[in-house]
Parts: sequence; structure tokens; C-alpha cells
Amino acid sequence: MRSILSSAALAALTLAGLAGQPVQAQGELVVYCTVQEEWCRPMMQAFERATGIKVAMTRKSSGETFAQIKAEAANPRGDVWWGGTGDPHLQAAEEGLTLEYRSPRLADLQPWAVRQAEQSKFRTVGIYAGALGYSYNTQQLARRNLPEPKCWADLTRPEYRDEIQVADPNSSGTAYTKVATLVQLLGEDKAFAFLREMHRNVNQYTKSGAAPARAAATGESLIGITFLHDAVTQAVAGAPVKIVSPCEGTGYEIGSMSIIKGAKNLENAKKFYDWALTPEAQAIGAQAKAYQVPSNRNAPVPEQAPKLSEIKLIDYDFAKYGSSAERTRLLARWDAEIRNAPKR
Repeated sequence: MRSILSSAALAALTLAGLAGQPVQAQGELVVYCTVQEEWCRPMMQAFERATGIKVAMTRKSSGETFAQIKAEAANPRGDVWWGGTGDPHLQAAEEGLTLEYRSPRLADLQPWAVRQAEQSKFRTVGIYAGALGYSYNTQQLARRNLPEPKCWADLTRPEYRDEIQVADPNSSGTAYTKVATLVQLLGEDKAFAFLREMHRNVNQYTKSGAAPARAAATGESLIGITFLHDAVTQAVAGAPVKIVSPCEGTGYEIGSMSIIKGAKNLENAKKFYDWALTPEAQAIGAQAKAYQVPSNRNAPVPEQAPKLSEIKLIDYDFAKYGSSAERTRLLARWDAEIRNAPKR
């Protein structure tokens, strides 16, 4: 885990840790960030400049952050959970781990972001959206004279044996979205049959949902399953990748933000929440080469961002697949049937 702590916040956290007491110092904020660190850092720095509030930030994947918040429920350490797929945010809301807060900025948001808030009884809110898919390394494909993948079904082809990288859905919201997407596309039993077939072609289940895009970009893997905006980041940097929206259709995420129940710096958490929904704050994503679609209607949409209107998106059921029971059940089935399955 990599942490970014301002010197003042670090001193306060160290002293609190030595004393065995949680941080309650005025003028501070503890943020758990679950987008890429290259976006986390400038977001926190911009908020510090705008408000004078010192931020202590840690970056982990969505699943890891949800597990941490759950483990800390009796003595919360964080104030705000910013970013990451909405499903674990919805589960945290259902389990009473986050607080209801209705930002005055709600009126400025896209309908999908407001629906996310309504479904959670205003315990989370949408901050960006992005479609699921994959990318492949064009140079590797040509050099080895392999067929071009265009659909989900192509990922089970024997030609791609040990050539696919995807994250573990227990740690990655991206990978959980993939599982839930396939269940909604194919039906649950057929989806798990597909995942078992594709398992033979997977060389690694990573912790981070964005890591497979980097692996495809460098040629470490031929194919990386990620949100499309993560693959766009690699393409913009000059990587030889082609980005694929699967022909059968695909799911999407609503990246979310929540205030953690028991936040020690609650008023500062609300200030961050409201600020993070402004066009100015949401414009930082593109500056950090993150190409999601922002939730504020007045925020600039990065030119390179995937056009959601041009992608065959399913009617993703966020309420069902973000529920505690469904998410827990699907992850347990994935563990039992996929994680340690033999690669015949």
C-alpha cells in the first residue's frame, strides 16, 4: 500500500497511533482513494489548496477499501471514501457503514449519478462513469498471427491460452463488474461456465483493476480486461493497443463517493464531498490522464473518453448487484468455482 500523507497529517496520525487514539484534530481529513494514484494525488492537493484542510490519503483498490472500512467499523479511521466502482459503495451503504448526506450539488449531476444516490438512500453518489471491455496488444497479435478478438466469447479461444490478464473480483471493483455483467448478459450458470473456460486463458488475477491494461500495453499479456478508460490512458501514452467494446454488449460502472459512518472529521468530509462534485474538481481527472465521464453536467468531458452513447451497454442493475447478499454470493461462487479451478 502506498500512502500520501501531508507532513502535518502524518505527525498527527503518528501521535494518535502512539497514544492509541483516533485523529480528531481540527482542519484535517482522512481520505481513502480508489482511483489510480496519479489522480488521487492531484485531487487531494487541489482540495488542500482550495480549503487549507490538510489531507491524509491512502490508495487501495475498491474491494480492499471496502474490507478495510468494514474492519474499522467499530473505530473508523477514514472520513471519505472517494472513487472506485459503485457496487461496494452500495454494499457499504446497505450495511450501514456510510452516512446519508444530500449535497447541494446534486442538482448539477447527471441522472445516473443522482440515481446512484437515490438507490443508496443518499449514502453514496456517482462521481464518474465508465464502460467495461478489454484491450489487446496489436504488435503481439500481429507478430504471432493470432485472430483479432471482438467479443466476450472470443476470450475462451484456445489461441489465447495464458494470454489474458484480469483482476480478482474480491479485491477489484472492475473485476466484480465483469462477473456481474456476464451474469446479466448470459444468465448466471452460463456466465460461470464462460468464466471457467476463460480461466484456462488467464495468466494472472491481479489486485488492481487497472493493472491488466498496463500489462496489455507493455506486452506482458496479450489481452487485458479493464474499464475502457484505463485502456485509453495507455493508448494516449502511445502504447500499441486496440480497445474493444465486446460485441454482445457490456456493463459499466458508476464510480462513487461516500462519507464513512463515524467520521472523526465530519464537517471537513462534507466540504470535500461538495467540492469533489464541482466542475473544477472533476476536471482534474482529465488533467491526470483519467478518461472517465464526469458526473457534473458542467464538467468538461475528456475528448479521449469512450463515448458511452456509441457502446452497446446493458441495463446494469446496480441495486441488485450492489446489494450485500448478491455481491457476497457471487464472490463466494467465484472463489469456489473459478479461483482455484484446474487449467485443463
